[in-house]
Amino acid sequence: MAQDLPALETKLAAARTRLILEKPFLGSLVMHLPLKAADPKWCKTTATDARSFYYNPEYIARLTLEQTQFALAHEAMHCALSHFSRRGHRVRHRWDVACDYAVNMILDGERMQPPDAALMNAAYRGLTAEEIYPMLHEDPPEETQDMHLFDNDSAEGEDGQSQEPNQSPGKGRGEDQNTERQDGKGAEDRPQERQESGENSLEPPETRDMRPPTPKDLDKLEEQWKSRLAAAAQAARQAGKLSQAMLRLVDELLSPQLPWRALLARYMMNAARDDYSFQRISRREGDALMPRLHSQSVKVAVALDTSGSVTREELQEFLSEIDALKAQVRADIILHACDDKLDAAGPWHFAMWEGMRLPEGVSGGGGTDFRPIFTWLERDRVNPDILVYFTDAEGRFPEQNPGFPVVWLVKGKAGVPFGTRIQLN
Repeated sequence: MAQDLPALETKLAAARTRLILEKPFLGSLVMHLPLKAADPKWCKTTATDARSFYYNPEYIARLTLEQTQFALAHEAMHCALSHFSRRGHRVRHRWDVACDYAVNMILDGERMQPPDAALMNAAYRGLTAEEIYPMLHEDPPEETQDMHLFDNDSAEGEDGQSQEPNQSPGKGRGEDQNTERQDGKGAEDRPQERQESGENSLEPPETRDMRPPTPKDLDKLEEQWKSRLAAAAQAARQAGKLSQAMLRLVDELLSPQLPWRALLARYMMNAARDDYSFQRISRREGDALMPRLHSQSVKVAVALDTSGSVTREELQEFLSEIDALKAQVRADIILHACDDKLDAAGPWHFAMWEGMRLPEGVSGGGGTDFRPIFTWLERDRVNPDILVYFTDAEGRFPEQNPGFPVVWLVKGKAGVPFGTRIQLN
């Protein structure tokens, strides 16, 4: 290593100190990653295995102090967000790119200066890696700015193929270089820089052996980083140096994460819960007026966005979930469909004992306007206990919040102006 390591260590230490002073939340997280110089043969930029911060001395030497702060915070946020344990069935390279976008947009919101190679896209601001992943190309051309050494050796991707661990930045795909891709291009058609970067089978085994082993205790690491995240947030909050955006992010990460089905069930259960009734009882039961539990069915309005962006299969899956919940909460369902206008065949009614199904005559495919549903509910005096709207949330909303709870089950990344938004991952 030709670079002056003591000087680089001083630079990294200075960057960490500035983070602690200026952004104590990030600085505290960075302090949990020991700094380790790595051989440039396997580490082209920076890397982490959720235990240490590895760096190429030549790369760090080229960065400004502000960019060095960004590189340190980037690796720490991968760990704090538990990206090492959340990939699941997803293809590794595509997942790595999604994780980089998620982290970089968080740091961009903190007004940090990224290195030149950092992946930035304002469209992904505020989104998690899981939400960014389906928005990327199946085989993204982007390269991550760092190496993710924390993937599990035995993990598999969407295609069922084993995903090879410990690869170069952005090279998470486990397929052989000579395998034909879906677009008909093989390794010989890929950009030359990809073949020269040590991707997959072309990388010498001795270089791969230089890297730290993939961690096996991912569950333990995840618990450690959650504790570190909570402690860092508490310290930064007491110092008055935790931004509102970061505070919301931390709260979301530390609060229990429920799948959309469980969240939908919780809101429907709340709307249908038993309450106390003071209705006058029969004289035969006495003259006293005592509170007692009163049970009745709940009226649920269900709206389907039938614009072109929502498929019939997705609508059917959604209604199947509503049908499964309907009996539990004793719900009477009134169903309607709308793209930019109400479906002429609707509405459809389903009593609590009737099975729900997607009506054969459901039409749509136009634009998206949510106002007709709310106009219909008001005009026909439906007065639901709760409205559940299945949509991509890309359309025109009413200007005012209605006088009943609204739960938006959203496919995509769009926001809603009122009500409760549940993300469909």
